[in-house]
Amino acid sequence: MSHFTALLLYAFFASIVFGVTQRSAPKAMVRFGALCFAGFLAAAIVVSWGMYFIKH
Repeated sequence: MSHFTALLLYAFFASIVFGVTQRSAPKAMVRFGALCFAGFLAAAIVVSWGMYFIKH
């Protein structure tokens, strides 16, 4: 399993937990979970590029 695959799995399951625990309506749960998932991925991409430029 690559680091990116592990990140995707973590982001997926953490987003499910955040959506279920932070919102009460099912539609809001899905929307917030998707927003969290996108945020996890965006943060990972920004941080990984930042580490790339620090090293090079």
